Amino acid sequence: MFVITGATGQLGSRIVQRLVTRVPADRVVACVRDPERAAGLLTAGVHVRRGDYDNPASLGQAFEGASRVLVVSVNDAGDAAVARHRAAIDAARAAGAERSFYTSHQGARADSLFAPMPDHAATERYLAATGAPFTSLRNGFYAGTVPLLLGGALETGELRAPADGPVSWTTHDDLAEAAAVLLADGGRYEGPTPPLTAARAYDLDDVAGLLTRLGGRTVRRVVVDDEEWTASLVGHGMPSGQADLLLGMFHASRRGEFATTGTALEDLLGRPAADLPAFLEGAVATAR
Repeated sequence: MFVITGATGQLGSRIVQRLVTRVPADRVVACVRDPERAAGLLTAGVHVRRGDYDNPASLGQAFEGASRVLVVSVNDAGDAAVARHRAAIDAARAAGAERSFYTSHQGARADSLFAPMPDHAATERYLAATGAPFTSLRNGFYAGTVPLLLGGALETGELRAPADGPVSWTTHDDLAEAAAVLLADGGRYEGPTPPLTAARAYDLDDVAGLLTRLGGRTVRRVVVDDEEWTASLVGHGMPSGQADLLLGMFHASRRGEFATTGTALEDLLGRPAADLPAFLEGAVATAR
């Protein structure tokens, strides 16, 4: 059995959809906190089981009979996030899974300036310490984050954000397909994969140029002071802790932490990965 956690999330749901094109649906288990949200998966023939990272007993039941388990990383940061990942990894081992998979990040490193990255690195260390077979998917930065960084750029003609660096923006769809390939194939990679990214990294200067071309009006990149930017977010209702976490992404990108690219994703897909211009074209069309 193939068990996918977080199977109603943006990435997990896509992985399930692509996995059932490669293996029989009745061999796929969607592990979710709220089974009522997974009604569509049931109609596709997928097993739906309740499993919560904060309830290890529920994970034991959800993972019963598992041969391969994909632990989709949580959206939190810090010790609590790592503890949740460890609980899922332990449950997979207890269930007798032959291999655990984990959605990590190409920027995973203990000294990263972006808080989720040390968590990914810590989870990878825990996986390695178990001595059991595992594959850690070093995913590129989700392209779906880009529209959140634009603010009112399409309306005002100014893309206002702190100083940044190049990022290998990669789509959920491509990463989900790659995960399905790896799950179905088994042990193509032992330990962390090479970077699973699109072919090119872009900074926000590049993004402003793309928006200018796609939107039909000039968008100018404006570098905003770090403190001014976080104060603006807090002024619009964002908790200060979350604003500081987001600022860490800019700090890390300035240091080149997210600039790595490679061919591993395209090799898995058997085709070119979607690039940022194509993704933004859809985002601009939606915004009109």
